[in-house]
Amino acid sequence: MTSHVTSRTRPAVRAGLATGMFLLGVLCGSLFQPRAEAQLGDVMKKAGESGSLGAVGQLGTSIIEMQDHVTALQKNIDTLKKVKSALGG
Repeated sequence: MTSHVTSRTRPAVRAGLATGMFLLGVLCGSLFQPRAEAQLGDVMKKAGESGSLGAVGQLGTSIIEMQDHVTALQKNIDTLKKVKSALGG
């Protein structure tokens, strides 16, 4: 009778051990994996400068620079609106 019970439980024990090892690996990987701190903009600028991506890298760099200019212009517009409202306009 005991051989019948152990033959049934062996696959379950193996599956449980495999699942446990997998979960332990996921846990250790998530705890000890360093976080990526790079930003896409910096990566695209460096790639464009190095010529690694060619025209695509240059396009990405141009788009990022245009976004920076648009952001700066929006700040200027907000400042002008504040001044206008302070002057009663």
